[in-house]
Amino acid sequence: MRHSSGMLRAGLIGVSSSGKTTLFQLLTRPRGAGGQAATRHDASVGPALVPDPRLDRLAELYSPRKRTPATVTFVDLAARPATGAALVDVAPYRTANALLHVVRAFRDDTVPHPAESIDPARDARAMEDELILADLSVAERRIERIEKDRRKGVAKDQGAELELLRRAAEALEAGTPLRSLEFDGASARLLRGFQFLSAKPLLLVLNGDEADAAVATETAVSAAGLDDFLERPGVRALSVCAKIELEIAELEPADAAAFLADLGLRGTGLDRVIRATYELLGYISFFTVGEDECRAWSVAAGTRAQDAAGEIHTDMARGFIRAEVVPCDPLLARGSLAECRRHAEVRLEGKDYVIRDGDVVNVRFAI
Repeated sequence: MRHSSGMLRAGLIGVSSSGKTTLFQLLTRPRGAGGQAATRHDASVGPALVPDPRLDRLAELYSPRKRTPATVTFVDLAARPATGAALVDVAPYRTANALLHVVRAFRDDTVPHPAESIDPARDARAMEDELILADLSVAERRIERIEKDRRKGVAKDQGAELELLRRAAEALEAGTPLRSLEFDGASARLLRGFQFLSAKPLLLVLNGDEADAAVATETAVSAAGLDDFLERPGVRALSVCAKIELEIAELEPADAAAFLADLGLRGTGLDRVIRATYELLGYISFFTVGEDECRAWSVAAGTRAQDAAGEIHTDMARGFIRAEVVPCDPLLARGSLAECRRHAEVRLEGKDYVIRDGDVVNVRFAI
């Protein structure tokens, strides 16, 4: 039984015609997951395989029967019809670890913008306002319920919750997203229980024109007027051209590499979106290797070895003895674990060892 804490789920949001569903297809369909465009009452959910050159090289080294990349689950919901219109049902968004707001920057007269003009900064602000309003509604309803219980004399100690909600509501009323606030450990855990949308990390994905495909993200973000968003905690931005990236993803690998080189791109849109999502959430990858399988696992930065073992199998966490750890780069350079051991590059670590990005781990356990 696999532990579930490492599951990474990202919700795509955006106005109609932003290219949100094209990006969803870019993230899922080319990797075999597929997904149909969302309808107003439905969400498309698809896993995306995380590209990682280190896993590719480990698989070349071990020639395993199975190669298993890490995965990210993306959720594509019905687009908001226009700026100023309310979001559709937000419930599916609340289970996401992060939100990816696909912001339209491309110009195409055949695909009119609902607001009849292209203004990325306006669209980003409008979506943020809607997330804040949705959270304010949740906070106010819960405050009202607690105060009602108090008037009835219901014997519950809800003082800490009420104080937290009042603080949250005050910030939301002022137009401040909850990700901009700092909370101590107990308050942060309590806040997570409400799954507030504006508390989630936010990745602004600027969907630009084909002519701008090779423009640096910093340049594109500044040109779109989004610099002020990047000054806020928990917000990142990147630029892609979803249309051209989808075309690249459908090519054979050799042709795709040549096309990327011609465009001056270092990687695909999928690579950049996945990497930015990982960094935004503080996720890293560690590996297990062998002739049966080479596999990448996703864990939050700071995860202990025993908890990382639980990602592989709960029995490994319960019966954890120690972990054999070697960084990926020395293993690839030496060509075998035996050579790494000969050069004292394989370490024995206890349950409190903090897993590092790129660690190759072999867990010893007994139950």
